[in-house]
Order: sequence, then C-alpha cells, then structure tokens
Amino acid sequence: MPIHFGTDGWRAVISDTFTFDNLRILAQAIADAVASEHWDKSGNGGEKPDPNKIVIGFDTRFLSDRYAGEVARVLAANGFNVLLAQSDAPTPVISYAVKDQRAIAGIMITASHNAPRYNGLKLKAAFGGSALPEQCYRVEVYISDNEGRARGPNLMDYKKAREAGLIKKFNPLPAYFEHIRTLINTDVIAGNPQRFVADAMHGSGRGVIKTFLQGTGCEIAEIRAEMNPGFGGVHPEPIAKYLGALASAISSGQGNFGLATDGDADRIGAMDERGVFVDPHKIMALSLKYLVEKRGWSGAVVRTVSTTRMIDRLAKRYNLKLLETPVGFNHIADCMMKEDVLIGGEESGGISFKGHIPEGDGPLMGLLLVEMIAGSKKSLVELVDDLVAEVGPVIYERVDLRLSRPVAKQEMTDFLTKQAPREIGGEKVEQVDQRDGVKYIMADDSWLLVRPSGTEPVLRVYAEGRSQEMMKALIGYGQKVAESVV
Repeated sequence: MPIHFGTDGWRAVISDTFTFDNLRILAQAIADAVASEHWDKSGNGGEKPDPNKIVIGFDTRFLSDRYAGEVARVLAANGFNVLLAQSDAPTPVISYAVKDQRAIAGIMITASHNAPRYNGLKLKAAFGGSALPEQCYRVEVYISDNEGRARGPNLMDYKKAREAGLIKKFNPLPAYFEHIRTLINTDVIAGNPQRFVADAMHGSGRGVIKTFLQGTGCEIAEIRAEMNPGFGGVHPEPIAKYLGALASAISSGQGNFGLATDGDADRIGAMDERGVFVDPHKIMALSLKYLVEKRGWSGAVVRTVSTTRMIDRLAKRYNLKLLETPVGFNHIADCMMKEDVLIGGEESGGISFKGHIPEGDGPLMGLLLVEMIAGSKKSLVELVDDLVAEVGPVIYERVDLRLSRPVAKQEMTDFLTKQAPREIGGEKVEQVDQRDGVKYIMADDSWLLVRPSGTEPVLRVYAEGRSQEMMKALIGYGQKVAESVV
C-alpha cells in the first residue's frame, strides 16, 4: 500500500489512495507503533504523558470528520483512550491539546494547503510538534509488518466505544486560548482596537482569531469562514494568487488590513490596506523586530534555507545567534526543542516563537501582527516600509520549473556545485551552500536556491534580489539550469 510519511505525515487523493480502508490500516500501524517500546514516552522533559491517551482532530475537508471518527474506532479497539475534537480545529490547536492533555500522541486529519481533492494525516508527538522521523519510520515498519502477516486493523463500534468511555468528545479551543493569552498582549490591542478582515480560506482557522479577540473592541470581518470542502475552487494556501477575495474585501472597506490562514491554519499570510500581499518573510522579520525591540526578548533565531536574509541582518543587529535549517518546519522544531529559540519560521508561512509549542501557528502569528499594529499606532504599510528601509530592499520570488526527465537530488546538487557560476547579474557569487539543494549567495547578499524535488521532475527555484533586476537575473539563471537537463 503506497503510504509514505513525508516531513509531517501522509497525503493522498481522496477515493484514490486516501480511502477508509487504507486509513484504518494506517491507524492500526500508528496504534502498534505508539504501544511499542520504541515510542518515546518521556514527553521531552515535560510531564510524563499518559501512554494510553491519543488526541484526534480534523479540518474542514471532504469527509475529514468521518475519517477522524474511523481512526478513533481503530485506536479504541486497541485499548487507547481517545479525545476526539467536537468540531473542525486548526492543526496548532490540536498539537497544543496533545501537550496540554498529556497525551502520548496526536492525529490530525488534514491535507493542509493542498488542493481540495487531497486529504491526509499528520502525526504529532507528546511534546506538541510533528512526530520525529524515527517515529514516522516506526509506523511504516508496522504497516509493512502487518501487511506481511495479513493482519487487518482492529475495529470497535463507534457507539460502543463512546459508551465504554474509550472515545470522548472535547473542545480544544478554551485551553488553547488560555495559553495564547500568555503570548499575546490583549491590553495593547484593546488600547488601540483594529478593524481588519480575517480570511480563513474555508479552512479550520475559521472563527479562531475573531473569537479570541472578543472584548478587545476590534471590528473583524470574516470572509470564507463557511464550510466549503471545495475551498471555492482554489488551494487553501495564503499566497497572493489565492487571496483575491481578501483583496476585494479590503478594497470594499471591510477592514484596514487582512490576515489569511491556510486549510489547517498552521500558516499565515497578510495583506495591507492597498491590497498588497505581505509575505511570511516580512511577517517573520516584523515579528523578530517587535519581540526584541518592544518586548526585550532574546534567543536564537531559526530560519530555513529558503527564507529571507532580512532575518540574518536583524539577528546580526541584535547580536542573536542565527541557525539555518533545511526546508520543513520539522527542522525548525528540532532547534526549538534543543535550544533557547526566540523565533523560528519558513518562507511558506509556518512561524512560531518562544513560549509556544514547536509548531507553525497561523492564528498566533496573525494575532501578534494585530498587536504590533495596535502597539505601534502605525499602519501595516508603514511597518513594512520601515522594515524595508532598515534591512531591505528585497524582492523575493519562487518558481517551480518542470524538467524533461526526473533527476536524482544528489546528481543535481553535484552538478550545481561543480558548475557554480562566478557571477550572476553582475554580482560575484561569494558562497555556495549545500544544506538543502544548492544556494548561491552573492556579494550584495542576494541569493539563489535551487532544490530538486525528491518526488517529481521539478526544480524548485527560490530567489531574493536586492533589486527587481537582480531577482530576474537569479530566476533567469535557475531557468537556464532547468533547460540544461536533457
């Protein structure tokens, strides 16, 4: 059965590979893995988790609630006490519930920002972040072992499991809100209430920001907050090309800026009063600046290899340790668990900061942005302009280029390293990095990252130039590399 865990679980097309039968098989393997002696039951330094308790949540996708109930039936049949969310909820809310409830693991039914035809499963560890690679590998081992022994999943009648107390419904939001109040200063927000648009993109972040800010005086217009498993025909990903509805709401006077979360609300995007997209690079940089300058916080700063070097310039200014990781929030989470990290984030919008679980959290970062705007008494446009004046200018772009044939990641990495150019766009290539793909860093701090996909004939090209011309030159070089693959 083609189930392979990526950086944060398994995703597949509904009714193709993502079926009730396959999900039951996977749920049984998770039950076996969690019950095994190989599963970490320490809680990573916190309170020891209950080895028999598992939290399950789900998003707004087609059949997600039914899939969650089916996973609960399998876990109950294996003797686990299941806490099943009573309605759709964001992934970071479920991840926090795993830690708060002292559960041994968590399961989130979601395909995050992927197209509507997909669904998936994210596996969470007791510390409230994504399961470790070795834990995901253990699940795969049990899938294979059970298949080899022709051992099917255990299954308990849902009603009987409820009557036996093995499946209990719960609301994860109150505990999450209580925790978030320790990270967001609602007094600052109440002192200068904001008027803005919250775009849930039909995902499970719907209502979260608005509910949290009740009583602060903020006027929040929610859009795309109704259940729509087709997501209005777009990917529920908070990037400029999918946020036309948010731009329209702002231009029609519904708010002075906008916040957008993805399908399971672990990513954030924003839009200023002109309808200009404010990407996660700027949101993370603004957050770092605010946490240091206004709150006086300190700690290491973690970013992925594909994230803006504005972060580097700010970290240098504040004399903070900078850590660079491969792409994927799981790598940031590793750093957050091992070091005193102030903030960690990636270009796709997964960001978290000190005091929170090691998990990207869209609502949290959106709320911090509201606090920043309220506290500064400036508009989002002004905050971004100030940031760019200090550590910019930067123009960022990412493109995915189709290759004529699949290319092994190591083969492309070796080729790009050996054939590294002396200059691009008139700027000398000063450094060649192989942390994840190949990254060329220019003399003016512009950079180009080329990452071959590990699963399809695609070259992912990321570029950040100090000018529009430089960004175009970098992307152009990436296109030449793709065309050279014959």
